[in-house]
Amino acid sequence: MTSPVRPDRRAANSAVAAARARRERRERLRPTRRRALMRRWMVLLGFLSVLAVLYLVLFTSVLGVRTVEVAGVKGLTPDEVRAAAAVELGKPLIRLDTDEIAERVSRLPRVWHVTVERSWPSTVLIAVDERAAVGFVPRPDGAHMIDSTGVDFAVVGQAPAGLPTLTLAAPSRDDPATKAVVDVLARVPQQLRGLVTGLGAQSAGSVQLALTDGRIVKWGNSADTERKAAVLAALLTRPGKTYDVSAPDLPTVS
Repeated sequence: MTSPVRPDRRAANSAVAAARARRERRERLRPTRRRALMRRWMVLLGFLSVLAVLYLVLFTSVLGVRTVEVAGVKGLTPDEVRAAAAVELGKPLIRLDTDEIAERVSRLPRVWHVTVERSWPSTVLIAVDERAAVGFVPRPDGAHMIDSTGVDFAVVGQAPAGLPTLTLAAPSRDDPATKAVVDVLARVPQQLRGLVTGLGAQSAGSVQLALTDGRIVKWGNSADTERKAAVLAALLTRPGKTYDVSAPDLPTVS
């Protein structure tokens, strides 16, 4: 009889070794898969956290406006500025349109310049520069304050001491007579300015100055200010009531 064929022991050992290697590889990969899964979860949690923070900042009052601070006011009150600003309390600070707020505040006649800033976590800062009066126009309802650009920005019961009286029919920044008067007032030397109690004009070329001693100066237009001032300084040493320097090369005294 022929003996049965016995399995190849080496082949069996090789199969066992291969199975063991596969099992060990699976064991090694298992922690790697767990780590990869954990990384995915961490990324997802991080993404959700960012979304949550964005939601809190953009759509809730957690970082909303709680305080509106106003600086720089003199004639205005902080409440007047806050009312003009119309900042919505509780609105997310990051969503505020600061340019729009500044534009609303700038509509106040007294405001020359305004800046609006966010101050985290919950404050809006409004800094105001008010117009400064260079003279006033007397009217039945009070003294109308005029700034260096010709803007009539306020009415007060009594003008501050030292401000010159401005005689103007229709004061405004677009009125040629107003522009000529404030231009002359801005350009005359300080020594002469101290003698001026009033200015007036019916047109851009007819500016007149009233001096502290009652004398009148016919200035003309706003050109040649330095030349006119120098000529006038010499003329004022001569007696007279009216001094005409509108043509500085041909001045007259009467």
